[in-house]
This record gives sequence, structure tokens and C-alpha cells, in this order.
Amino acid sequence: MTSQATTLAFVESPVQLLNVLEWAHAEALRGPADRPAAAPLLTGVPAQRGARPPALPGLLIVVLPPLDPMSRGQLRRMAALARDEGHEVRWQEARGSGTAPLKALAALAREVRDAERVVVGDPFSRYVQLLLTLVRAERLVVVDDGTATMEFVSQLARGERLVRWHRAGTRGLSRRGRELAYAPVSAAARRRFTPRPGHRVEVFSSMPVTVPDGVRLTVNDFAWTRAAFGPPRIGRGTDLVGTSLVETGVVDADRYRAAVRALTAEHGAGRYFAHRRESQTKLHALAEATGLEIVRPDLPLELVARRGPVGRTIVSFPSTVVHTLPYALRGTGVTVAVVDVDPQWLTGTASPRARHFLADVTGTARDVRRFATIGPPPPAAAPAG
Repeated sequence: MTSQATTLAFVESPVQLLNVLEWAHAEALRGPADRPAAAPLLTGVPAQRGARPPALPGLLIVVLPPLDPMSRGQLRRMAALARDEGHEVRWQEARGSGTAPLKALAALAREVRDAERVVVGDPFSRYVQLLLTLVRAERLVVVDDGTATMEFVSQLARGERLVRWHRAGTRGLSRRGRELAYAPVSAAARRRFTPRPGHRVEVFSSMPVTVPDGVRLTVNDFAWTRAAFGPPRIGRGTDLVGTSLVETGVVDADRYRAAVRALTAEHGAGRYFAHRRESQTKLHALAEATGLEIVRPDLPLELVARRGPVGRTIVSFPSTVVHTLPYALRGTGVTVAVVDVDPQWLTGTASPRARHFLADVTGTARDVRRFATIGPPPPAAAPAG
């Protein structure tokens, strides 16, 4: 970390890194005199095509990469974009062995303690929560890690412990034991996300959230993305956006495949943009069942869509993109549409919160079309005889 660096950002996914770039762009456009004080305020920074401010002074972005190859590949390309924007980026391995987290913590300890401002992309991350025990910064910023921000803000407002929505209610004995052991760290992290005199908290988000008293909310309207890329070339067809709800154990794989097949037939879709966590086995089955062209994006979908080419209509299940793509594609004429998840698609191990959370993701989306929910396929006919 350079001696001038005063802001430390931790990211663990490509979307988090994108949103740190959006936040840095918004901060640079505001300028030192306009940067926020402690009072809560809702602000949006308008896109200014061609108005590309210099890199935010004193920002170091620390990438804590996951192990899966798709995420790592996207993160490396996002890191290259960040460097092109003039930001300092450090790649810090923190996984892969039992000692890796402790080694990374030791490598970052001094910088974490000295930072005047800390930006995090995943408040639920155990590693980030561990790092927060060292933070002395007066200002803490949370940027989006997708729709999880909605649950984070709700739990913060209710004073609840921080737990991902799709994991609630599904913990086995071993996981509960680990969580009990980790509880003091999690509780300390939640206190760091609570504003108090001398400690300011900001949420920088595209999600429809209402922050607790004392927390500043700044709207992320993807001004950097719109200034840096596009407008895209737009085709006549429809693109589908994949989801990792099957991989997280929320939605049944067969039900999901049947829904994608029905959407493809109804809307004449030609391409399927895969989520980076979707398994190759699942994607192969989708291609066989639907004839869709499966696309593995090399960057977050907001950037891929903005660069184009993209279909005139983009259809998604409840997902982060139903909130972010209308911002990224503003003024292009592309329609973003969302399809609800039928409750009968949910698995027996899905958390009790899943149904309501997914409905909330859909119901609060702005500037999107809503398509009717696709029900479950009819039962197979009984064999003759």
C-alpha cells in the first residue's frame, strides 16, 4: 500500500469490484468539497458521457479471490479495467489452505489499521468480518454484492445477526457449531456496520433499500459503466439471464430446466447468459433441452450488455440484474423483463425466507416488464395397461 493510500476496498467477486469502480467514479465526480457528511442523504450521481474524472486519490483495491475458475477469470479482467482507470489493485490470496486466511490477515493488518476509510463488497463474508476487527477507520462504505444488500440492510435495521438469506434455516449441526464459535466475530462486525458519533456508515447501492437512521444511502446508477462503454448494438431477439438458484439449493433443477424451456419457446430466446456459478453439467442439459446458445460472460453482465451486442429484450428470473440493468442500459431502448419463481420450484431444503425474499426482489424492481409466472409442468401420464 502506498503512503498516500487512505481508502482500502475489499472485493471478492467481479460484481463487487465493478461497484467499487462505480463508487470511486461517484466520489471523484462529487469532489472533496461535496463529499458526504454524517447526515443521512439520498443522492444519485448523473451519468456524464465523456466526463471521466481522474482516479480517486488514495484508493487501494484488494482482491480476495475465490477458488472457482470462472470468478477468478472475471476478477482478473475487472482488475485490469480498474488499473486502466488508474487505480492501484492488489491480488491477495486468502483461500486454498488452512493457513491462507491467517497469512493474508497478517499481510494486510497494518494497512487495515491505518486506513481512514474502508469499502467492503460483502458484509456477510467471514473473511471481511474478520478483517473488520482490525478496522479503525472513521468511515465504512458497503457497496452492492447483488440482492444480498437488501437482506443486509434489513438485518441491520432489525438488529439481527448477519446471515445470508438462502442459508437461514438450513444449517446442520456442524455448521451451527462453527457459527457459534464464530459468533463473537460476527457480532463485532455488525457493530462496525452501525453508525455512531465519529463512525460513519454509507451504503452505495442500486437495490431498493431503506437504510437505518444514521446510515447514508447513495444510489449507484452505473454512471461509470455508461460513460465508459456503449451504447450497444441491439438485435431483434430475446436474451435470457441465468441464475445460480439451483446451485445454492433454492430451486429444483428439473423445475428450472422446464421453466427455461418454456421461456425459450414463448419468447423466441436465442441466447442464455450463464451466471458464473452455474455448473457445466446444468448448462449442458439446458442447451440440450432448449437449443439455446450458452454464453459464459467474461465480465459482469452490466458491462457485457452495455458493450453489446444485446437482445432487444432481456428476460431474467429474480436476480440482481433486474435492478442493475435498467440503470446500465438507460436510454438504449432495451427492455428488461422479470419472471417470478413459482413456489413449487423451491426445494425441500430452501430456507423459509426464500419465497418471500425472491418475491421482494421481483416486486421492488423498477423500470422492468413483468411476465407471468411459469407454473410447474403437468404430471406425466400414467402408462397404458
